[in-house]
Amino acid sequence: MLTIFLFIRSCIFYLGFYSSLLICACLCLTIGPFLSLKGRYHYFLYWNRFALFWLKLCCSIHVDIKGQENIPDDALVILSNHQSPWETIFLYYYFSPVSAILKKELLSTPFFGWSLALLKPIAIDRKRKLNARQAILEQGKQRLESNISILIFPEGTRVAPGQNKIYQTGGAVLAIAAEARVLPVSHDAGLYWPARKFIKYPGTIQVRIGQAIDTKGRSARELTNEVEVWIKQGT
Repeated sequence: MLTIFLFIRSCIFYLGFYSSLLICACLCLTIGPFLSLKGRYHYFLYWNRFALFWLKLCCSIHVDIKGQENIPDDALVILSNHQSPWETIFLYYYFSPVSAILKKELLSTPFFGWSLALLKPIAIDRKRKLNARQAILEQGKQRLESNISILIFPEGTRVAPGQNKIYQTGGAVLAIAAEARVLPVSHDAGLYWPARKFIKYPGTIQVRIGQAIDTKGRSARELTNEVEVWIKQGT
């Protein structure tokens, strides 16, 4: 009976989730070309707010955030664990303006991908790893110089709670090259919105924001290992 109840709630959530995404994408495509980049961030992220509200209303998934005082005013390289679709919605809204690093194929998705392209994400071809890393370095520096933070998931893909995957050093390499600080973020969203699963589970997602880490004189691997240890302790 409980599973059926959770299934129905998840169905209602996805109905509002995708219908609102389509409506928002169409509106963004209409007004986006006439706005500045930061203006697009301001208006486009209303959908992220709605999606989080709708998730709370339909599925009783709340959020508890600690460490807000650790967020500085300057642009950062934000490194977070990756468990769920939830953090791609929450973190891009919470730390806005943030540049997305995503597969270039996503930009071809009707409506959603087209509107996403207006935010000038860093689109990469994962099959061409050398070119992808170079694009992240070059475009990442440009975004940081424009006071736009970069969000990177060093695991590279979604990893279920309790499982481990080696953290990649790309985010640390970018931070060191751009002389930007790193902000570690941990969460346990995968317990409530599991990746590649339909049903959502009620509860409170715990988000922890660490202190910004200076990258001067640090190696990429050393810095990445420090972030990995902190994130795993937080989750």
